[in-house]
Order: sequence, then structure tokens, then C-alpha cells
Amino acid sequence: MERLSMRKIREYLRLRFEGGLSHRQIAASLQVSRSSVGEYERRFAVSGLSWPLPEALSDRELERRLFPPPPAVPGDTRVVPDWAVVHQELRRPGVTLMLLWEEYRAAHPEGFGYSWFCKRYEAWSGSLDVVMRQTHRAGEKLFVDYAGHTVEVVDPASGEIRTAQIFVAVLGASNYTYAEATWSQGLSDWIGSHVRAFAYFDGAPAILVPDNLRSGVSKAHRYEPDLNPTYLELANHYGVAVVPARVRKPRDKAKAETGVQIVERWILAALRHQSFFSLSALNTAIGGLLERLNQRPFKKLPGSRRTAFETIDRPALRPLPLTPYVYATWKRVRVNIDYHVEVDGHYYSVPYTLVKQALDVRLTEHTVECFHHRQRIASHVRSPLKGRHTTVPEHMPKAHREFAEWTPERLVRWAEKTGPATAGVIGHIMANRPHPQQGFRSCLGILRLGERYGNDRLEAACARALRLNACRYKSIESMLQRGLDRQALPEQQSLDLPVAHDHLRGPGYFH
Repeated sequence: MERLSMRKIREYLRLRFEGGLSHRQIAASLQVSRSSVGEYERRFAVSGLSWPLPEALSDRELERRLFPPPPAVPGDTRVVPDWAVVHQELRRPGVTLMLLWEEYRAAHPEGFGYSWFCKRYEAWSGSLDVVMRQTHRAGEKLFVDYAGHTVEVVDPASGEIRTAQIFVAVLGASNYTYAEATWSQGLSDWIGSHVRAFAYFDGAPAILVPDNLRSGVSKAHRYEPDLNPTYLELANHYGVAVVPARVRKPRDKAKAETGVQIVERWILAALRHQSFFSLSALNTAIGGLLERLNQRPFKKLPGSRRTAFETIDRPALRPLPLTPYVYATWKRVRVNIDYHVEVDGHYYSVPYTLVKQALDVRLTEHTVECFHHRQRIASHVRSPLKGRHTTVPEHMPKAHREFAEWTPERLVRWAEKTGPATAGVIGHIMANRPHPQQGFRSCLGILRLGERYGNDRLEAACARALRLNACRYKSIESMLQRGLDRQALPEQQSLDLPVAHDHLRGPGYFH
């Protein structure tokens, strides 16, 4: 309600009782809201005054009659809320100061008003440190980071000293903390620490808040940071969102930084005089001190991190999936004309219609999965054999017919332009593969050596390769690099092309 001057109040009374104007007309005349006019009429009705006003009624007395002071209630009879409980309740989903005040007044009808309630809570919370003062909803955020300090681990066999990194995760509402040691801050350790943290909490939060660590954020940006594909896959597996701390916004990561400081003071400092000879021994020691930290009573709030976790965060965490996330990395590849993609030196087939297309490959310890436009189009058992092929027959064109624009015949015709020895090498390579297409990659590499060293030198190198039965790309490349193609063959006799065998196909087979 707008508080009017005594002059306007008297004018309102005159217009209402002498002029007989409506609330709308009076509001337009005095330039106030209609609700204010209605409120003044209500106050006048309960004031005990009548119109016309007594001549001796002063402005001060008129104001007192219209705005009487609240009934005096001794301050010591009003119950003061337990602000620590109010602070804890505010972390629960949907709980507001208005709701808590209404519950307070329902229990204590003569209690303090809402404005007093809010101001006193604000003053009380100001005595807390900035991290405890922040209100985080139950089960909402998990802050993750690495400690600045490391711990030395001695190899008992060699005496070599390695430094272990300390991963820290803190739940926003309860400050319940997890910590562990890993060998690095690399992607595999970063992902593994998250999986073990979720298992420790026996649930997943709604939001992960990492610092702009390279393992989690591939490109830092204030508004739209790019997430590492593996980290994003982890988030999808657990149904959480990743919201990295904004650059140069310290409050975004205050909870993590404070959690790191607490771990350094209460765990790492306590271990400073101990020697560790394995990562597992270090993590066992960290685990014992971590339990003590989480059970340590708060100074200004009731309970401990563990009790706050059990009552606030744990009921709000999301259930974990049936199986934990399996670490995987992603890489971008392009399909060669032999409809295989190269991963760590091994070649895996994909449908031949995807020749020259770019694919995303997901790598786990045991599998290789290929995706095209987010759809999985091939899956293989991962092989450690370099230079070998894993081929699914369904991925091949029927009867090795012409696909795309490459065929064995075309490669042989191309090789014949260089010379018969080059064509012989190409025919030999394809004849010794279960499927000619598996030799395309090597054949193209050999033919392109002519662009670097000249066709004459390539033909001479291929002649030597045929004589020495060394028809491989690396062998021919080595001959050209070392100039062996310019030296005489061991025996100066006519060049014999590959010996015909029943199970081999020479270059003529492809014409």
C-alpha cells in the first residue's frame, strides 16, 4: 500500500464523504492505486473516527488512529528459530524461506514476521564462510578437482619415486567428500576416479561441476565449453549433466577448492611422515582418514558430513546403472578404399559403401566400435596385431565386384604404366591376401612412391623386391631410401615375375 501524506489523506476523506466519488475516481484524482484507496477506507472504518473529523484532531493523532502500533509482545516470549536447522532445510528440494517461515508461524502464532525472519537469517548466515553460506540443493551438484599437492610412492624393487595425484569430489549440499590417489590426471584416471566416486556415494548427482581440466573439457569457454567425448559418454551413462566452472568465476568452484584444502589439511598433511610403496597402500591410508574427516562434527552447523549426507544428499541422489561405465576413448578415422579403418596399426572392416567417409571409433580394452552419424555400423574384437586385418564378410562387395572406383584390375593397369616389375609386385601382394581388397592400401602406397622417387627407380626397386621375395611396402620404401635400387641385382639374369603356383594369382588374373 502507498503511504500518503496527511494532506492527501484528508483530501481522500473529503472526496469520499462529501463528494461521493468512487474508488476509481478518487485514485485518478490523487494519482494513487485503487488498492491504496480501498485500504485507507478499511483503516478509517476500524479507526473509530467519523466524518466530518473533529476540529481538534491533529495530523499526528489522525496518523496514529489510522496506523496504530502493533500490540506489544515482550521480546523474550517470542521463539527465535534455530537458524542452523533453517540453513539445512533450505538445501532440500523445493524448500524456501517463505515455507519455513509459515511453518514457524504455524507453530508459534505470536512469532516474528516474515521480514524479520529473512533479515535475521541473512545476518546469521553471514557469519558462515562463503562455501558453507552457499545454498546447494540436495543431490544436485558434485564438485570435482585435483589437489595441488602430490604424494610420493616408492617402487620397492627399483627405488624409483613416482608422484601420485589426488582426486577430490565434494557433494554441494552435505559437503560429503571423496578422495583417492591416481598415477596421473589423464583421461583414463579421470574417468576411473568418477566411477569410483559414484560407487562411494552409492548414487549420482544431477550435475557434475569440474574445473576446466583438459581431461574433462577439451576446449574451455565461458559460456559453451566443449566436453571431452569420453567424459560426455560417462555423463550420459550415469544420467548426469556436466556444467564446468566458468572461467574467472571463483565462486563456481569454491566448493571444490575448499574441499581440496580440507583434504590437504586433514588427510595429506597427516600422511606427510609416512612412506608408501604402492598406490593401493596409499589409497588404503587415504580411505581411513577420509572416514574420519566425514565423521568430524561441523563447527557452526549440526551434525557432520556423514549425517548431512545420509539425511540430505543420499535420498536425493540418482540410482546407479546396473553396470559401471567402461572406459572408452574416441578417435576420428577415414575409411580407406579397401573399406577398412586403421586403429593402432590394425585394420578393421566397415561396410564398403562407406569408402572415403569419416567415422567415429569408440575404443575399449576389448572392443572397437565404428559409428557413422551416431549410428553404430561395425563392431570388432580389438586386436593387438599390427599390420593385420579383421574383416567381416558382410562388409565386402559381393564377389569382390567393382565398388567405388577402385578394383584390382585398375591397380594392375596403373602399375603396368610404371613397368612389368611394378605390376608383378602389385599382383603378388593381392595374390597373397585372402581378399584382394586387403592389399589395396599397400599397393597404393607402393605406387605413390613413384611420385616421390620417380617411376624408373620404383620399377628398379620392384625388380629387386621380386628377386628377393620382399614384396612389401616397407621393404621397397627402404630400398629407395638407401639407394639400393641403383645397385646391380645379385645375379644379372632376366627378370622372372612371380612363380606360378596353383594357389596364387598373378597380375594377369586381374585382366
